[in-house]
Amino acid sequence: MCSLCGVLGGNEHWADAVARPGVYTRNVERIDRRRERVNRVREANRILAAYALTLSDWQGSSYVIASRTGKSEIIEDLGHLWPAAERMIGRACDPLDPDIITRLETMRDG
Repeated sequence: MCSLCGVLGGNEHWADAVARPGVYTRNVERIDRRRERVNRVREANRILAAYALTLSDWQGSSYVIASRTGKSEIIEDLGHLWPAAERMIGRACDPLDPDIITRLETMRDG
C-alpha cells in the first residue's frame, strides 16, 4: 500500500476490517471484525515464535508485543509490528524468511 492511501484512509490500519462507507469488508458486524483481529494475532504469533516474541490484542484498539524476558511495547497497529520486534531483539526480523515459511508449512502439514 502506498503512503498516500494510508494517509487518506483514516486512523485504521489498512489491514483492519472497518465498517465505514467506501471500505470493503465482509466483516461488517463487530463480532466478525473482532474474530478477524484474533486470527491476525494468532498468525502473527506463529511467525513471532521464531524470534521468541508474542503478540496480544489490547482492548481491540492496540497490540502488545512482548519478549520471554518480560520486555513489552504497545503498538498502535500491525504496521508497527516488525520495527518493534526488531527493536526488542536487536536484529532484523523477516516474516518472509524462507526458513520460517518452511517451518510454518511443516507445522501446518504435520
